[in-house]
Amino acid sequence: MSKKIIAIVLIIFMILFLGVLSVFMSFNKDFPFGEKKLKFGATYMNMNNAYCVKLNEGIKKVVEAQNGKLISLDAQLEVSKQISQVDDLIAQKVDVIFLNTVDWKGIKPALIAAKKAKIPVIVIDSPVFDDNLVDCTVTSENYNAGVLCAKDLVARLKGKGNVVIIEHPTAKSGIQRIQGFEDIIKKYSGIKIVARKTSNGQLELAMEVMGSIIQTNKHIDAVMCLNDPTALGVIAAFENNKINNKAYIYGIDGSDDAIAMIEKGKLTATVEQSPDMIGRIAADTALKKLKGIKIEKYINVPVKLINKSNLVYP
Repeated sequence: MSKKIIAIVLIIFMILFLGVLSVFMSFNKDFPFGEKKLKFGATYMNMNNAYCVKLNEGIKKVVEAQNGKLISLDAQLEVSKQISQVDDLIAQKVDVIFLNTVDWKGIKPALIAAKKAKIPVIVIDSPVFDDNLVDCTVTSENYNAGVLCAKDLVARLKGKGNVVIIEHPTAKSGIQRIQGFEDIIKKYSGIKIVARKTSNGQLELAMEVMGSIIQTNKHIDAVMCLNDPTALGVIAAFENNKINNKAYIYGIDGSDDAIAMIEKGKLTATVEQSPDMIGRIAADTALKKLKGIKIEKYINVPVKLINKSNLVYP
């Protein structure tokens, strides 16, 4: 065989080798965990809330792009059920658990169990009290969301009026939103909180409790709601009681339904969060953790007030 033929054969083999290597490197980049199919678990406060659905979608996009599997569970606002779900995910030997907690203190037994099983926990949207037991917390700026609502309301009321608060005192995200709101309005002696009730973030319960508040408070200037479903329930309560409502109503989430209500003039404002982004950030953080890359303990995603002046459909 001539040297020329040998050289051609070597070149062909080199091209083939580089081609195979390129494919391997590309696969390794796209799927850094090789043939192992990663398994993730997620348990949410309440999947009836569109916000939680979008959180899940954000996580799912990243997980499935890495050839992974996501097990999504709905705690239906029951902390005991959520603890059982975490135990079940541990038994299934998931690689990471995403947690949107029902009760920021009551969830502790589940956190201890996950820690004992050496399974990383990434908290999403609503922080836990025992954050030393979790690896990362990814949330929107809940406190600032309340602040934005309060500042907008103060400007409209000119520092004077009767305000109702509808809250969710077992969810840290809800606590932070209402705290941000109250820290601003307490600076104005003319603004009074005339009633406060719990909705657990649910439209139906918000409609019920607001209905009872309307019966006992004839002069309501504004209603601060911890989230959009609560705000929608408040709007329904005014309509059910056949009251020509002129009260300013605030929600937090930036949901499609809330934006539609702003367009109709029934909702004053909502604070846009980014559940899809929070989900994607949480999933990316989980992957970094599994790769052995150091991750941040807390990640905050900015928020934005939306009212008729800057209304934009998603």
